Amino acid sequence: MNLKRSRSVGASSALNGLGKPDPESRRRRKQAEIAHALQRTPVDVGSLRRMAISEGGLMDDETRRLVWPRLLNMDDESIPQTLEPVDRDNNKDFNQVLLDVQRSLRRFPPGMPSEQREGLQEELIDIILRVLIKNPQLHYYQGFHDIAVTFLLVLGERVATALVEKLSTHHLRDFMDPTMDNTKHILNYLMPIIERVNPELYDFMQEAEVGTIFALSWLITWFGHVLSDFRHVVRLYDFFLACHPLMPIYFAAVIVLYREEEVLECECDMASLHHLLSRIPEELPYETLISRAGDLFVQFPPSELARERSVRTAASTFRDFDLASTQPPPDRYLRHRRKHQQKQPQNQEQKHKQRPLDTIAVVQPSARRFIRFAVMGLTVALGAAALAVVNSALEWAPKLDLLFP
Repeated sequence: MNLKRSRSVGASSALNGLGKPDPESRRRRKQAEIAHALQRTPVDVGSLRRMAISEGGLMDDETRRLVWPRLLNMDDESIPQTLEPVDRDNNKDFNQVLLDVQRSLRRFPPGMPSEQREGLQEELIDIILRVLIKNPQLHYYQGFHDIAVTFLLVLGERVATALVEKLSTHHLRDFMDPTMDNTKHILNYLMPIIERVNPELYDFMQEAEVGTIFALSWLITWFGHVLSDFRHVVRLYDFFLACHPLMPIYFAAVIVLYREEEVLECECDMASLHHLLSRIPEELPYETLISRAGDLFVQFPPSELARERSVRTAASTFRDFDLASTQPPPDRYLRHRRKHQQKQPQNQEQKHKQRPLDTIAVVQPSARRFIRFAVMGLTVALGAAALAVVNSALEWAPKLDLLFP
């Protein structure tokens, strides 16, 4: 399948009917929906997740400051109001953290006064060390600072500390093991996804023996290390925070699939292909790729890939992660997606290039529980695939009490 020329249902359906409203109207509507979700008691986390996934994400950092904590099931009561001082002198990780933070100049906005940047770098060091001191079972890895700095720039030191700690014990847990073994296991999801979508591309990469190490920095930094435009980084963080913790590997797969022509025109050897793939193009159709990653998650859920490829991660030993890994995409929403396609057929070119919906594996739903978080509020533009992604995120989310008492 040529991802450049195909369009997912979630991205294309918004073009049907009377067409899209103008961007400013859509922005105002989304702001109102987010405000309404935040004002509800309890907060409507399901709606916030849908907003974070849908086109444009959370739009601006002011909104992210309100929503990102909620996406991790955190509020003012669960975020400490003060920060503990950090003992740097007796910390085994301090020297490595210091070196990495000093090399992170490109992660700060261009033109930022050096005094302000240096102050933020000091805060960044303290955020990382606080997380490690409080959680001695976690091990620092190079690239962790690329994630932490994103939260610092958006949220400030106090809130960023709390959210980075929550991420470290959940989404990022496998990366913080003593060895890279479990990180490699997560990378092992990449090629099976590519094989399912584009066997020719998969065969070419296998013949070149390129492996998956080119995507390592993408995965462990949530693309923060490899993208130069901060707007793209935070847009992806909106998406990843709202989804299953393995969504970054699905997004890595859609980037490779999108670059199919470049890959197939490359020399079929490891060095050439690794060099090509490890450099992400400056401009990518992020909204299209996000929508496509959600579609692939529904078609090829982690539980299916894990069964067929014997892929296992340390995170699967955690009850909340394991629940998500075994949670199937509800067939009622796949049927809804098929019904919508039949009502508003796409042109022949799109039909030819998209994977037929009937080939998607349909498994048992968890409908009774899922219907309780305002399914009817979903916009057509979001699509059933993203809805199923939200469901898996809610099933996985820490403490599992986001919406269901």
